Amino acid sequence: MKPTLQTVADAVGVSRSTVSNAYSRPDQLSPQLRETILEAAARLGYTGPHPAARSLRKGQVGAIGVLFSAELSYAFTDPYAVQFLRGLAETAERHNTGLLLIPLLSDGEAAAQAVQNAVVDGFCAYCVPAWHASYDAALARNLPMVIAEWHANADPGTRVVGIDDMAAARTAARHLTALGHRRIAVIAHWIGPVQHSGPITLARPEDAPHHVTRERLIGYRDAFAEVGVDWSEVTTISSIHNSREEGAAVAAHLLDRAPRPTAILAAADLLALGVLDALETRGLQAGRDISVVGFDDIPEAAAARLTTIRQPALDKGRIAGELLLDAERAERQVVLPTELMVRASTGPNNEAGRS
Repeated sequence: MKPTLQTVADAVGVSRSTVSNAYSRPDQLSPQLRETILEAAARLGYTGPHPAARSLRKGQVGAIGVLFSAELSYAFTDPYAVQFLRGLAETAERHNTGLLLIPLLSDGEAAAQAVQNAVVDGFCAYCVPAWHASYDAALARNLPMVIAEWHANADPGTRVVGIDDMAAARTAARHLTALGHRRIAVIAHWIGPVQHSGPITLARPEDAPHHVTRERLIGYRDAFAEVGVDWSEVTTISSIHNSREEGAAVAAHLLDRAPRPTAILAAADLLALGVLDALETRGLQAGRDISVVGFDDIPEAAAARLTTIRQPALDKGRIAGELLLDAERAERQVVLPTELMVRASTGPNNEAGRS
């Protein structure tokens, strides 16, 4: 049988608490007694109290649980997620705390169970829909929790850090309408109630299930309305994955039709970079034949000369960690600035001049 604390106690002839002190409170024992206990433990194959149980007794684990509404590989392959996690890790390191990445699979019950079993001091929700089972499971743990998405109507006591997605998206769309574009298409991740890749009809942006996507679509819609373009006239394309490959694949629905849109708004840079790839494959030039705007300003965006919305991923991660771990920080909600980065992927609507 696997040796236990009691096994060692019986072998040495001391109490369980004395054996426990040999590991967690060595100052309570004489050096000779502690050495006797550790030697007996080594001989019996006992490796010490379970770290999780010991941490829970102390009331502090030394780990933040990061909830991801995607497969775990996303945390290492998505440039924005990588920057966010780097910022979060930098703050965690200063507080001698680690990160536990918890991917939230499609099975809601299994995801909730993973959250319930996580040995952590608090949670950071990254791109987690409020209706996801894991969200309620995290709240039920009654541990500190920070949401890495700005919610204008969040309860004042809720820890929140993010950007005003709606205002930033409005700025991106206004850039295109100011250039004379009216036939504009939108590509975004998870637009409809079911994950779908391809064209999708969404009566209202408010019907999008994911908070960030919903906020950005509303911003686009409001900017279109300012120049008389009704939402029903906008072609919307949903993507299953937020990836460059997916962006190129779904762009075909827009580029291989007539008439093509004169401009495309992608709600993430990876999707926008895929659109640029699709344009190049078809001999089209971004900014001349079709304008493209992304969102995030990941490192690859500048190299591709992509016009996009810059948001500070690194700062968002750092502040998310501070909201959880910095006891002296009274601020509970932080809205970060955004900036429109105008590059070569956008230009005037020259359609009339070519006709």
